[in-house]
Amino acid sequence: MQRWEERLALPPGTLHERMRDVWQAGSVGSITEREVHEQVATRLGLDAPRVEAFMADLWVEYLGKPNEELISYVRGLRGSCGLGILSNSFVGAREREAALYRFDELVEQIVYSHEIGIEKPDPRAFQAVCAALKVRPERCLFVDDAAANVDAARAVGMQAHLFEDNAGAIRRVAAHLDPRPRVTGRLPLE
Repeated sequence: MQRWEERLALPPGTLHERMRDVWQAGSVGSITEREVHEQVATRLGLDAPRVEAFMADLWVEYLGKPNEELISYVRGLRGSCGLGILSNSFVGAREREAALYRFDELVEQIVYSHEIGIEKPDPRAFQAVCAALKVRPERCLFVDDAAANVDAARAVGMQAHLFEDNAGAIRRVAAHLDPRPRVTGRLPLE
């Protein structure tokens, strides 16, 4: 955004302000990708090639870089447990993530905010992923890098872990999947 503000000679924060409602609409699917492009053109005064360049830059930022270590770990879990993704997303994300990262081959279910019209931390988003995976919330371990989402997952009954690094997340998932009973506190003697 900063680069585009500089290119368009706009004060810092202007793009976000002009596009805030469009970004929100795209994240809950109340606007199509074509409509996003139209709004970018209108609100920023861009011709079609510049709209395409702007959106391409945004998608590069949105898609980021893959966490290969974690992807490899999750790939190794296939078949041993149900796996899903709950993502605050944007119209067009499913297709791009499938093409780039093949998340659709990594997990059984992907629930995107733009497809269900609800974003985390809304409790209904967590209920939607549980329904998609056909599992009760208390049987799920939810991992996220936003504390508000972790708190919301716990509020609906999920076990939840705040992602801080790969090692911690992998340890937490492994502990969740370990079927051995854990003994804490005192044991009854009867």
